[in-house]
Amino acid sequence: MKEDNPIEVLIAQGEHQRLDFKFEVSDSKKIARTLSAFANTDGGRLLIGVKDNGNIAGVRSEEEYYMIEAASTMYTKPSVHFTATRWEINGKTVLEVYIAPSNSKPHTAPDKDDKYKAYIRVADENKPANEVLLLSWKKKESTEGLLFTLTRPVKKLLVYLDSHPHINIKQFCRIAHIKYYTARNILSDLIALDTIKYSMVDKQIVYSKALKVKSGKL
Repeated sequence: MKEDNPIEVLIAQGEHQRLDFKFEVSDSKKIARTLSAFANTDGGRLLIGVKDNGNIAGVRSEEEYYMIEAASTMYTKPSVHFTATRWEINGKTVLEVYIAPSNSKPHTAPDKDDKYKAYIRVADENKPANEVLLLSWKKKESTEGLLFTLTRPVKKLLVYLDSHPHINIKQFCRIAHIKYYTARNILSDLIALDTIKYSMVDKQIVYSKALKVKSGKL
């Protein structure tokens, strides 16, 4: 029995958080946003020469590789490194581009107005990272370590998350009676400590418990 090509196995999964199909590469800046999103989240693969429906069209020219290289070296800050592998399937070439999750977040890329922003990968889309995530990445990279106090707002947050699947920053401000600035700092601390995690619900970033943390202590 003939085994499926590894790329065909990937294509069968459909697009998701760690997999993106591209029929062609015609815009290095747009591809840079995908590189940024993969590097800032859990890594992933771009399959060039594959249509959104999974049909293999094949890479059209060598120029597409160089456009990805330009996206990496010219349009991501700091540069997002990648590895590329060419696969031949039924006489057509698919270019597999792998991006590892980065330890140097955030990686930024230009938006439609050429303003550099950090992106995250949510399902099969690239979304701008918010202030909480940007601050949490900065804190996680800090060589000074992170001091954290179990304050009243933190206790309220953890108690709330004991009985609710997630919370957004406005809800946190309301239940804890704190200002946005304070909520942002607390949430970024807890993400940096891997105590809470983020996800996207109804097109907004929300936060939930990442560990089995009791509301009374960390």
